[in-house]
Amino acid sequence: MEASALLVAGLIVALFAVFTVVRAVRIVPQARARNVERLGRYRRTLTPGLNVVIPYIDRVYPVIDLREQVVSFQPQPVITEDNLVVEIDTVLYFQVTDPRAAAYEIASYLQAVEQLTVTTLRNVVGSMDLEKALTSRDTINSQLRGVLDEATGKWGLRVNRVEIKAIDPPQSIKDAMEKQMRAERDKRAAILGAEGQRQSQILTAEGDKQGAVLRAEGNRTAEILKAEGQSRAIDEVFQAVHRNDPDPKLLAYQYLQMLPQLAQGPGSTFWVIPSEVTSALEGVSRAFSEVLPQSPATREKSSEDRAVQAQTADDTAQAAEAAAQALADAADADSTSGSLPPDLRSGSE
Repeated sequence: MEASALLVAGLIVALFAVFTVVRAVRIVPQARARNVERLGRYRRTLTPGLNVVIPYIDRVYPVIDLREQVVSFQPQPVITEDNLVVEIDTVLYFQVTDPRAAAYEIASYLQAVEQLTVTTLRNVVGSMDLEKALTSRDTINSQLRGVLDEATGKWGLRVNRVEIKAIDPPQSIKDAMEKQMRAERDKRAAILGAEGQRQSQILTAEGDKQGAVLRAEGNRTAEILKAEGQSRAIDEVFQAVHRNDPDPKLLAYQYLQMLPQLAQGPGSTFWVIPSEVTSALEGVSRAFSEVLPQSPATREKSSEDRAVQAQTADDTAQAAEAAAQALADAADADSTSGSLPPDLRSGSE
């Protein structure tokens, strides 16, 4: 029995020794920290790696994470300057820089950070109206970060970033904003449509104007060229007439040649024969019936030239007779229809 008692006592001592060793050795992971109290007073902070403490005297607190942490808070109601209640959801990025201060300066730093965020958010957003709050997220984030970083510095915390996830106005405000947005878009669409139509009309008018100007310039150039051509033709005829020096008999002959063409026109139902025509016919008849004096150059021509001249004279006489006959026929027709006045009919006869 004594041996059994000694064996049990030895086992108890061994277990106690093992338990004591286990409690004396503490392994801390990387980017973690643990605070140690000795007899109820802060002693030191355990760093990552193997650490030895005095068992039953030193008390080791839970691990404190030194990495950057992300905390998303529940949406909080905030009243804006224009008395509208909006729900704001925030995300906080912070890091524990002093484990001792985080453990002894504040009871629960997560709860403290959440409440501080809510109060600061209400102060910042409360000085803005809804439209400014919706468009000033960067300003709100920077102001929140500045206030939180300053307030949490003594707690051993560093606020790296504050982000607003969402700002939810009431449903009625959302409907009104949607209607306003739709009205603005319709307005811009109408303005753009009117601008496009105006530009189209302006371009069309400018195109018509340029086309009219070009057509007018083309017509003017054509008329100028046509007038120049007629002027040149008249000038050539005038020069040719003056170079050949025609006498009145030739002009009367040309006039008589045009009379049949005037009578043959489809619209020539009434035409006037001047009284000077009879005198012109008499002059032509005398011109071809009389023997013209011969010049020395004419007398020196050969007999063939005389024959040609005689033939030409015969042709001219026949043409004159044909013109006179056509004139007489036209005069008879007009006298029969009564179209000519009495004095013209008597003159033509």
